[in-house]
Amino acid sequence: MSFHLWNMISNLKNGQLSKKVSITQKKKKICTEVLNVLWDEGFILGYRNHPTKMGLVIIFLKYVKHEPSIRNIVSISKPSCRVYFSLKNIWKLESGVSLVIFSTNKGVCSTKLCKQLKIGGEPLIHLN
Repeated sequence: MSFHLWNMISNLKNGQLSKKVSITQKKKKICTEVLNVLWDEGFILGYRNHPTKMGLVIIFLKYVKHEPSIRNIVSISKPSCRVYFSLKNIWKLESGVSLVIFSTNKGVCSTKLCKQLKIGGEPLIHLN
């Protein structure tokens, strides 16, 4: 896994700070799986393939009353320092306001889905 995910995180952060409607990103499997979780949890409006340029995805950013829906986005596990959470650690996380996206053996999951499937994994992103 290259740095495409961390590039997408910084693009999302910068796009929402500059109040853009949409941003473009390279289409990679890990990025589209994370975008699916973000869409399911309501942090973005959606995404689709770029109509003319192959290999690019257009991500539509979401705002609530002119404020970005993603207020803070932080990468937890990095290539230089991997972190893993067991199911016991996941249950200790607050799941009310924030969202943690995990990479598990069942694919990329949110905190709620990890609790339902009773699996742990590597936390990739923390959002609130």
